[in-house]
Amino acid sequence: MRTHPVFARAWDVLMWLAPPHEKRNRDELTAPALGTVLELGPGTGVNFARYRRAGLVVAVEPEPTMARKARRRAARAKVRVCVLRGVGEALPFHDGAFDTIVACTVLCSVADPVRAAAELRRVLRPRGTVRFYEHVRSLSPRAGRMQDRIQPLWSHLAAGCHPNRDPVAVLKRAGFEVRDHRLSVGPVSPVRPHVLGTARTR
Repeated sequence: MRTHPVFARAWDVLMWLAPPHEKRNRDELTAPALGTVLELGPGTGVNFARYRRAGLVVAVEPEPTMARKARRRAARAKVRVCVLRGVGEALPFHDGAFDTIVACTVLCSVADPVRAAAELRRVLRPRGTVRFYEHVRSLSPRAGRMQDRIQPLWSHLAAGCHPNRDPVAVLKRAGFEVRDHRLSVGPVSPVRPHVLGTARTR
């Protein structure tokens, strides 16, 4: 697994500086998650305090510095949280192990999003729910081209993040039915918008 210690140390500062809509979107993403929950790529665990209804959150994080910080946050969470090292393309769980999956700015970063989405489908129980909040390529042709141009540099600086992917299409390709989703633009930025939504197995 490739490490990104500088980005990992900066992440909490970036989240502290995040605009209000970012925090509201993360609340909307995580608070309704039910049952046994998989959070893929939790980073430093900034979402853990937002869970209210989960029985258990299992968080899989590949970056070692982030995983260490996430474990400290897990100990302070209101629900039970277990942090494991791993990658989205090869999840160490039985089929149908989770009631809910939370994917928060992670399908933009995995090396193989199609394979990761297939793994999410495998470990989600029948009629389970994926809750996602992801970078997405802008619908504006001009803004989309800008995202394409900055992607190599941005990926280098931001731990492999690709702001110009289409996570909705990736989830559909894996066999999910995307039931509702909306764009969240926020302040003008070449790495926005995000897409917030839910998906279920067909």
